Amino acid sequence: MNRSTDLLTGRPPQARTRLLVPLLLCGALALGACKKGGAEGPQGPEGAAKAPEAVPVEVAAVARRPIAASYTGSAPLEARGESQVVAKTSGVALAVYAEEGQFVEAGQVLVKLDSARAQLAAAQSAAQVRKLEANYARARQLAGQQLISANDLDQLRFDLENARAANRLSNLEVSYANVRAPISGVVAQRSIKPGNFVQINTPIFRIVDTGRLEATLNVPEREVASLKPGMEVQLQVDALPGRSFEGTIDRIAPVVDAGSGTFRVITAFENGGVLQPGMFGRFRIEHDQRTDALVMPRTALLEDEGEAAVYTVREDKAVRVPVTLGYMDGQWVEVTKGLKAGERVVTAGKVALREGSPVQVVGGAAAKPADKQVADNRPAAGAVTPTSNSAR
Repeated sequence: MNRSTDLLTGRPPQARTRLLVPLLLCGALALGACKKGGAEGPQGPEGAAKAPEAVPVEVAAVARRPIAASYTGSAPLEARGESQVVAKTSGVALAVYAEEGQFVEAGQVLVKLDSARAQLAAAQSAAQVRKLEANYARARQLAGQQLISANDLDQLRFDLENARAANRLSNLEVSYANVRAPISGVVAQRSIKPGNFVQINTPIFRIVDTGRLEATLNVPEREVASLKPGMEVQLQVDALPGRSFEGTIDRIAPVVDAGSGTFRVITAFENGGVLQPGMFGRFRIEHDQRTDALVMPRTALLEDEGEAAVYTVREDKAVRVPVTLGYMDGQWVEVTKGLKAGERVVTAGKVALREGSPVQVVGGAAAKPADKQVADNRPAAGAVTPTSNSAR
């Protein structure tokens, strides 16, 4: 045998080397392909896109419950009666009988002014009246004896009437020295002190009648047809949180404001001493109620522009559904078309959803009854449990 020949293959060693190199290269490529394929998945080096992850959402069931139609608005409270007390004569204030915050009755004396000059003028006019009365009495006797002409008698009568009018004017001026309250109410402002000289027609007090307060609501014309005088009005004021007050619609202006397209609806509240003029109030007027309406949480409505719509969960996917809405009452909104009782609507997590997005229901609504005992503990069909907004 030739020594340069391989004992196994019968070929020269150079030929064996040329045969092994291609085999080793093929093996290395195959091994690399296996490792790469294991890292990228069974679909090969190109690899398909990963499946989208489920979006966590919170849901609530559409159900039936009572809902009320109402109008809500806000306005400041105003006193129904208010008066600026002015001095009708000039003089020095000898005494001031009222303070700010004090309740005064109509006709009560608030200030006493110096009236010495007016009293003297009244005394002079009274003396003139007595003189002319005596002259007129004697003239009537003479006229009966035809010793005085009828013209002279008439002149004396006219002079007497003029003197009496001047005397009444003087007495009225004296009465103006006592400044009286024109209405009953609380003194809201005092602009005078004892010893001040008061000019005629100068405001010295402001009195407000807090026994009855009013608030004017500017109601759109599409809403005013459902409001009537006498309807109950609920009031809450920012200054008294947690308290509610009841009033009524007192009157409705018959003419629409052309600029704003609204009607003035005046509400009235009998005050027990708690409410004050100027307090900012929030008003609610319920004008209709439905006892078996299909409702959902208001948070389920999508906030984009256009028609009203919600996302429902069907087969663990988000489905956008247009809806027709009815009454809105606080956190609830009535659905008149588009949904059925029992359907689940997304209340939190809506921002991340698109049509067909996979969803994962979290929170209390994610639990489903596993046996009869759990199923028996479900809320009634008319009860809607609000969900939290933590996932929004």
